[in-house]
Amino acid sequence: METKLKNERIPEGEFMAERQEVLAQWPTGSGVDFKEAVDYQLKIPREKCFGEKLQKAVADKVTLIQPRAGVALYREQIELLQYLEDKGGADLLPTTIDSYTRLNRYNEVEVGIEKSKISGRSMLNGFPAVNYGVNICRIVTSALRNPVQVRHGTPDARLLTEITMAGGFTSYEGGGISYNIPYSKNHSVAKTIRHWQYTDRLIGMYEEAGVSINREPFGPLTGTLIPPCISNSVAIIEGLLAATQGVKDITVGYGQCGNLIQDIAAIRALDRMAKKYMHKYGFDDTRITTVFHQWMGGFPQDESKAFGVISWGAAAAALAKATKVIVKTPHEAYGVPTKEANASGLRATKQLISMLRDQDLRNIPEVINESEIIEAEMKCILDKVEELGKGDMALGAVAGFEAGVLDIPFAPNRNNAGKVLPARDDKGAIRILEMGNLPFSQALKDFHRERLEERARHEGRPVSLQMVIDDVYAIEKGFLVGRPETENIMIG
Repeated sequence: METKLKNERIPEGEFMAERQEVLAQWPTGSGVDFKEAVDYQLKIPREKCFGEKLQKAVADKVTLIQPRAGVALYREQIELLQYLEDKGGADLLPTTIDSYTRLNRYNEVEVGIEKSKISGRSMLNGFPAVNYGVNICRIVTSALRNPVQVRHGTPDARLLTEITMAGGFTSYEGGGISYNIPYSKNHSVAKTIRHWQYTDRLIGMYEEAGVSINREPFGPLTGTLIPPCISNSVAIIEGLLAATQGVKDITVGYGQCGNLIQDIAAIRALDRMAKKYMHKYGFDDTRITTVFHQWMGGFPQDESKAFGVISWGAAAAALAKATKVIVKTPHEAYGVPTKEANASGLRATKQLISMLRDQDLRNIPEVINESEIIEAEMKCILDKVEELGKGDMALGAVAGFEAGVLDIPFAPNRNNAGKVLPARDDKGAIRILEMGNLPFSQALKDFHRERLEERARHEGRPVSLQMVIDDVYAIEKGFLVGRPETENIMIG
């Protein structure tokens, strides 16, 4: 259904007409009955509702832990998630959706399910929720003690939303920018934002019926040297778009960069600015929480070294007082982890979270200074997006990508300018080497250049693309900053 994009709540008649088309995309869509789904959601115990548990974590001042996990066969999915809550101590659970479903290729999903049944092992890299339909989703979600979230990467997630929300999931990840620009090559920003307006309007309807569904824009984007101001700005735009459609519970996210001061400052700035912009647009009743994603880049192959990376992410999340942390595994360098490896990453993270529960670095001077820089950068970006959209954040986001005001490093999408290049400064914080068309003040541009020149003087080389290349591969080699080889001498 073609419709003109604008950041306004989708009219009921328009939504219902579109909904008929969405539910007709695959036979399992006929199993969705909104009123019956609301009744089912209302019967879910409160302790199994994602938003409820997040709010309790805020009140208790604790950071919750959540893994990633998804396999093709639903009984194995249940066993996997039960193992992660029993042996890993997961507070919140995921169901990661397979790649074919993310691309709406349901016929190929069906083949993958059948091959998985025959082989006895998962032939899909996630859980095929659309093909399974509402009842099997309910079998999965009802078999667990903890709340379960849908995690995926889908530009057009409308049918997936319908089935999983009716299936008892109580949180949903993604957005029209964060699940498009980092994931796909050809989807237009306008089209995916409109598809995600449908998802958010559906969740808004659940909210109006008394059912709270948590929504989480995907914070890390490409997960590769993303400047905090860019990922934070995208999270706030997606949060505002969701709130416009009636969503009331939003978790804004950020992917670890590696410099402790910058990571804590980024979460601090994200939380502060999200609440500020929700207030600005009249969404004071929207509940805001935060999620910290452990390192999304390359991992060391050695398990002991991988645990070092995981523990550093756990410490940063705890000291930043993020509401939850998404946990990595010591098998990241090898692909899909075993359930045992997944659980061990959770236990390591839980140990650090527990040890650092009473420590808080958000208000030390260095963090406050860095946070103020990030907030100033975000304001430059968000003000320009608002200006380009003439007050409409949906139109502003589209125009922002066209103008390069929004530009996500290393993203494959053809609608992304790809002119921004990040690199680390001498202390490992991410700065911007090539600004592209980011609408920063001259003072902010000078700040980034000065920090990179400082590193260049230390290393005895010019500020250049080679720094970017060295930084991309540094952590898997055992470092944070990609120094020249003469400086990176491993001990032992």
